[in-house]
Amino acid sequence: MRTVKRNQKGVMGMARDSCLARVTAGVAIGGAVGGAVGAVYGTYEAIRYKVPGLLKIRYIGQTTLGSAAVFGLFLGAGSLIHCGKSY
Repeated sequence: MRTVKRNQKGVMGMARDSCLARVTAGVAIGGAVGGAVGAVYGTYEAIRYKVPGLLKIRYIGQTTLGSAAVFGLFLGAGSLIHCGKSY
């Protein structure tokens, strides 16, 4: 009989030793959460400070992208740090 080798699969079907996949997932999740928070916060501030006309859309977009970038960066860095540890 032939023996079939299989990868050890972890959470969400990723291989346990794939650090790049974990960091990529961290960046993606951080970007999504940061974008959502940035959109809500940007909308709140645009209304609160009475940003005129179509500048509201620009302001909301800037806060959304900025927040998504920062959240994604930090969650990706945290995933990279956590990747080296084995429990």
